[in-house]
Formats: sequence, structure tokens, C-alpha cells
Amino acid sequence: MTALSEYQRLESPGLWRLSVEDQRREVIVAFGDATLVIKDTRSESALAHWSLPAVARRNPGQMPALFSPADDTGEELEIDDETMIAAITKVHAIIAARQPHPGRLRGLLLLSFAAVISAAGLFWLPGALINHTAKVLPNAARLELGLAILSDLERLSGHPCTAPEGSLALTQLGQRLLGASGGQVLIVPEGVATSLHLPGGLVALNRHLIEDHDTPEVAAGYVLAENLRAELVDPVPLALRYAGLRATFHLLTTGEVPSDAFLGYGETLLTAVEVPVADDDLLKRFAKAGVGSSAYAYARDPSGETTLGLIEADPFGATPPAEPLLNDSDWVALQGICGS
Repeated sequence: MTALSEYQRLESPGLWRLSVEDQRREVIVAFGDATLVIKDTRSESALAHWSLPAVARRNPGQMPALFSPADDTGEELEIDDETMIAAITKVHAIIAARQPHPGRLRGLLLLSFAAVISAAGLFWLPGALINHTAKVLPNAARLELGLAILSDLERLSGHPCTAPEGSLALTQLGQRLLGASGGQVLIVPEGVATSLHLPGGLVALNRHLIEDHDTPEVAAGYVLAENLRAELVDPVPLALRYAGLRATFHLLTTGEVPSDAFLGYGETLLTAVEVPVADDDLLKRFAKAGVGSSAYAYARDPSGETTLGLIEADPFGATPPAEPLLNDSDWVALQGICGS
């Protein structure tokens, strides 16, 4: 079809050359079917056909106008007819606008992709960053994290008890239950109902677990249960979700825990739902540590109805462990770790 119906019969004189070596010659310039037809002035035979979308003006704003094909082979057309110049410019612009624009489509696709990624990032990135940080965090940093949380928890629980003789006995108990580098047991005066665990292998026990019972096996059972819960549900990601993305990124990049990252986290810990542990898994911990499970079971439920599995399958129900958890003097010292 003709580029525009208003230019179907438009013609004008012009000067044309096929290459830079050729002399310019007078020609007739006419519109064809989306082409510019260059004809001989005498025979009116076509000398060249230029695709209108490929026509390029070499001297915008100057007269006479110089046009050439976009491939710049040296072919050139000079026109001084303003109507023809305006027509070429207009038709060229219209046809060019109708052509596909891969760059524009590519840009639109890139923008759409970026929008999708950004939207996904709002949901995916925080969780991914937190999980990655939790996986790569060394034990020393985990302990620092746990101590930072403990610092906030102390507002509610008080400072851990540290009477010297009792502290030595507590260290001995912790090594027996958790191994030489497996964690640390703390006794707190209040706030914690029974027990809870923190990152870095820290286990906090309420003082009543040692002061109100006749045997260290009760406290030992709570330590073993909390240690198992920490393995079932890593406390680090939970803590980092509370701290937020900025604090997590700061910890990942610097290895330092922001001082205010866990303000108020103590309340969250004290009101959290306790993760249940399977009797079979817990009994394995009792057997490995050389601790009977019955005392812990009755401490949790004096009737024994809900902890019957721990009582009946007590690995030392019939025969006591070869080595007691603590000797009598150490047990007495531990019971006095919080003083009067």
C-alpha cells in the first residue's frame, strides 16, 4: 500500500548520484509503495528504489536537503522542494513508528522482570538472608548472639546466679550433660518458668529446679530436653527474624551483634510455645549422659500419667548409673548457687 494516500501522486525534481565517483544527475523523485522511486527525467524509467524506513537525512535543518539510504553506500539524493522534504520526513516517521521496536520490548521485559524480582525479594530475600546467616554463623558468633539475648532476658529473670562453689558444680554438670564444648548451663533467679535455651548452646534453668528437688537428675532432664529442642528448631533464625533484616545483614557482614537488636526479645522467649520432644529421642539423651529419666518425668507430672513413657523406659530404672551426676558436696554447693 502507498505510505500515505495524500502523497500518492507527489513528485519533485532532484539531483541523484549512485556513488561518490559518479556525477550528479537530474532525476524525478516520486512516492511508490512504501518506497521512494528515483526516475530518469527523460525516459521516466526507475533508476533506484529506496525503502522509506531506511531513508536518512544527512543535513537536518539545512537546505537543500541531502538524503541517502541508511547503509551509506555513497548513494545520495538532493532535494530542495519543501513539500517533498516534508513528505519524506512525515512518511518516514510514520513507517518507522509502525516497525517493531525490539529494544523497547526488551526494556519493557526487563522492567517487568525487575518488578517481579523486587516483589519476590520482599518475601524471599529476608528469609533467605536469615537462613544463610544462621548456617554460616560460627559458634563464637552464635554464643555472642545468645549472650546479647540473655542481656535482655535479665531484665525479667535477673542476673544468672554465680556463687563460686555452686558455679564450679554447675560447670561440672554442664560438661557431663552437654560435653566439654557443647554449651553452658545457667541458673536464673526468676522469670523463666522452668527452662529455655538460647543460641550458642546456652540453657537457662529456674533456681527452683535445683532448690526444690532432692536430686540433680531433675535439672539434668530439663537441660537435656532444651538441648534437644535447640537441635530440632534452631534458635538463631528465630532470633534473627526478631532482630530484622538490617541487624541480620550487619551481623553477616561484620560479625558483630547490634547492641539494640534484641530489645524486648526476652518477653518473646518467655511467652513462646514449648517445642515438644519425642520420648524416644529424649531417652537416648538420658542414656548417653548416664542419667535416669524418672526424676525428670515426675517433676513434669507428679502423677506420671503424661510422662509414663519416660518412667517405664528409664534407662537406669533398675540399675543406677555407674557414676553419679554430682557427689553430695557438689550437689549441696549447686543448690546454694543463688545464695539466700
